[in-house]
Amino acid sequence: MSNFGPLGWVSDREGYRYQPHHPQTGHAWPPIPDLLLDIWKATARHPRLPDACLINFYDADAKMGLHQDKDEADFSVPVVSVSLGDTAVFRYAPPEGGPSRTVKLSSGHVCVLGSKARLARHGIDRILDGSSQLLPRGGRINLTLRVAR
Repeated sequence: MSNFGPLGWVSDREGYRYQPHHPQTGHAWPPIPDLLLDIWKATARHPRLPDACLINFYDADAKMGLHQDKDEADFSVPVVSVSLGDTAVFRYAPPEGGPSRTVKLSSGHVCVLGSKARLARHGIDRILDGSSQLLPRGGRINLTLRVAR
């Protein structure tokens, strides 16, 4: 896990939070690459640019339970994620509860949680090992762009 942008998502003994520097080195996070900002502009369709980009790596055994992205200041701004590498089985459900559905997110897919879906519950059921040749050792990288403040 790492970050791009003015703010980075950090998880440690103190809890979960956005902060402007790496918790161990104290260095600022690298800037969000222009290519990712271009993807944001094309898909988020929101005037504000992201101030945080979480970089997560998922190996073949990784999973993530259903959760909501609720640590941002303004829920009217979408969350945009870019999938790279092995395909993920992505599960999503209405914010208020109810049945869930799955969709496969392959390398290059972009997922936007915005409008009524902004607070959708979502997670990763499994990674389809070997479904992409992008990463030499397999796995999936997910880049999640958001406006945290």
